Amino acid sequence: MNNTLRQVVSPKATLRAVPTPSWNRFPFSRWAPIPLRLIVGYGFMAHGFAKLAKGPDAFASILHALGVPAPHLTAWATILTEVLGGLAIILGAFVTLVSLPMAAVLLVAMFTVHLPYGFSSIKLMAVTPAGAQFGPPGYEVDLLYVACLATLVLGGPGPLAIDGIVRKRNKVGH
Repeated sequence: MNNTLRQVVSPKATLRAVPTPSWNRFPFSRWAPIPLRLIVGYGFMAHGFAKLAKGPDAFASILHALGVPAPHLTAWATILTEVLGGLAIILGAFVTLVSLPMAAVLLVAMFTVHLPYGFSSIKLMAVTPAGAQFGPPGYEVDLLYVACLATLVLGGPGPLAIDGIVRKRNKVGH
């Protein structure tokens, strides 16, 4: 087994080696960031493209109703952050850099729209012959996206990421 050893001081002041768990002992664990990149990137891009499909002016009017300053500029900044940031996350490119504005978009949505509705993102109100009826979503999904972005920033984008390819090239070149 390939466990990491750490020194532990016992009450008798003798040192002994104690095995500690290794999160990387499974050969596939290095691939764990890829599903995060795919779902976070796709989710952001889907939201950005939905705003584009309805028209940026429609989103700007929502922002105006919320009291967001410069609603047209903010609408375009949000759409570009979602589409381009989502693509960058999928590709594993500039993950740390693009995660900051993406997290900002999530936090603004959480505090301006979702917070009054509580935590849960799914509020089943009724089931009718037309289908399920849901109430307004809470901030749960916003927090999940922020947690995924934080995981990618702290743990790295994983294999098949442009950031890793660039890092390897820079090491070889020096």
